[in-house]
Amino acid sequence: MSFSKERPFLLVGAGKMGGAMLSGWMAEGIDPAAIVVNDPHLSEEMDALLKKHGIRHVTTVPEDLTAGIVLVAVKPQMMDQVLPGLKSAVASDTLVLSVAAGTPISKFETFFGKVPICRCMPNTPAMVKRGITAVYPTPAVSAQAKDDVTRLLSSVGKVVWLDSEDQIDLVTGVSGSGPAYVFFLAEALSEAGRQAGLPEEISQELAIATVCGAGELMHQSGEHPSVLRKNVTSPNGTTAAALDVLMHADGLQPVMTEAVAAAVKRARELAG
Repeated sequence: MSFSKERPFLLVGAGKMGGAMLSGWMAEGIDPAAIVVNDPHLSEEMDALLKKHGIRHVTTVPEDLTAGIVLVAVKPQMMDQVLPGLKSAVASDTLVLSVAAGTPISKFETFFGKVPICRCMPNTPAMVKRGITAVYPTPAVSAQAKDDVTRLLSSVGKVVWLDSEDQIDLVTGVSGSGPAYVFFLAEALSEAGRQAGLPEEISQELAIATVCGAGELMHQSGEHPSVLRKNVTSPNGTTAAALDVLMHADGLQPVMTEAVAAAVKRARELAG
């Protein structure tokens, strides 16, 4: 990897996304002595994780720190406040990774110049090593650096490489925000069961187990979701009756399409 104790991996922002990725890396066994976390407002949970692994924590980046890799995981609205404080840590060969939605590469080049930069869009299942991260690299990112990024991000899930920066906003709407859609599906299924007459706790347990189990089945089988759907749908059966509602012209698909479009629109608004 392209970071070490002398040229550490600098994680800027240990909130939900940065924290999820850090948790995944610790589970993978990455050397905590080669990581520095820069965040002035750690949660109690993240503070405990850093102390557990002996990871160095700083509220401001020391001027004598030169990073091998910098991962910027702060809110887009904070970039103008955060990036100036990172300039001393970024050398000409420092690899800069960003997981901030709506923040274009040009913003980082304004502060750091034409250093190697990758815009990344991960998602929170990285915490359990089931994430997926889409990456767009600038021309300054070497083949070796791409291999390094793939190895780093593969430790918390799958990695896909994009052909254009514009695709990042589309990824945000599908997989970046997508876990929340799935969590809401579990909520909605649980509530539907409760309204049908099941006790709330049992309905919730059934819904969560069903969503998790179906996801794992897709993951392990490698089959297209439509094939798996058809496999559990008997003609004129109970599943078919439910799917007649969900797959109606005004059912789930148009709602999901509208939801993804709204997320993409907001990502582009954040970019200004």
